[in-house]
Amino acid sequence: MLEVSIIPFEEKYAKQFYNLNVEWLEKYFYVEPYDQKVLSNPKTYIIDKGGFIFFATYNNEIVGTVALINQQLFYELSKMAVSPKYQGLKIGQKLIDFCIEFGKEKKWDSITLYSHRKLVPAINLYKKVGFVEVELESNSHYERSDIKMKLML
Repeated sequence: MLEVSIIPFEEKYAKQFYNLNVEWLEKYFYVEPYDQKVLSNPKTYIIDKGGFIFFATYNNEIVGTVALINQQLFYELSKMAVSPKYQGLKIGQKLIDFCIEFGKEKKWDSITLYSHRKLVPAINLYKKVGFVEVELESNSHYERSDIKMKLML
């Protein structure tokens, strides 16, 4: 039985947050300046601005991460990554389910995310949990995003 725990951000995990995200970004895209800024300083750009970061642990190892970034008008599900060694074990599902429950407990109206259509497994996961495509603004903070999705809570 896969025992995955979800734990909150601690400064000692900042390097894993960076590494997990850079790994997938470099595999599929490249690290944009916005990514570099946020990933290098998660406490400053996410936690201190009212956002949250969570990690999935398995056998006392950090194997995945996700952030809920406070964008003032909404919370953005972002920076979700699972170590390639542990993909296919439903860890991404556990992270997203945790974020949805967290948002409901906080009484948020919705959660928004930005992605890219070539990330088919991720898009399928988002649709499976109820995210629907909404109009993508032309000035998104990610150059790579070509889809915006929203989940009403």
